[in-house]
Amino acid sequence: MAPLEQIIEIVRAARKGDKDAFSKLVDLYSGRLYGYFYRLTCNREDANDLVGELFLKMYEKIGACRPETFNAWVFKMASNLFVDSLRAKKRRAKMLDSFQRDFKDETEPEKTGDYMTDKLTKNLRKLDEQTAEILTLRYYSQLSFEQLAKMRNEPVGTVLSKVHRGLKKLKELMEQSND
Repeated sequence: MAPLEQIIEIVRAARKGDKDAFSKLVDLYSGRLYGYFYRLTCNREDANDLVGELFLKMYEKIGACRPETFNAWVFKMASNLFVDSLRAKKRRAKMLDSFQRDFKDETEPEKTGDYMTDKLTKNLRKLDEQTAEILTLRYYSQLSFEQLAKMRNEPVGTVLSKVHRGLKKLKELMEQSND
């Protein structure tokens, strides 16, 4: 790791828009940040994704950083990014659980885990874009029908109808893929 004085100078240059200075920061911190995320996620892909996201955020917000506290600033952003990714995973898991409950056939033996997740994701992609979006907003983002109606500038009844039709179509696709 470079001495603090050198890092402060590099950060000052990066704040002024020096792309080479920003690249030096990436070089200096990529290994440490990857290690940090890898220890938290135990997954190489997730760690790489988080490092990439962090560097994008860092590039966007470097002007707000005080050079003397850069190290703490970067790792605070990393911590926040990791917590956000956990929340997003939790929301995705809730959505998938909700979809699985809605489409579970009582006569079919229970299938869980990756099989149902992959099946649901694949069939959700087969829906038209608008239907997939409204179902995702309803179950993944957990928006109420009223919130969806306001967001889409449609009557609540129209939104209810679209969600119902979308669920029916998704259920049909899920059942067809059992064959």
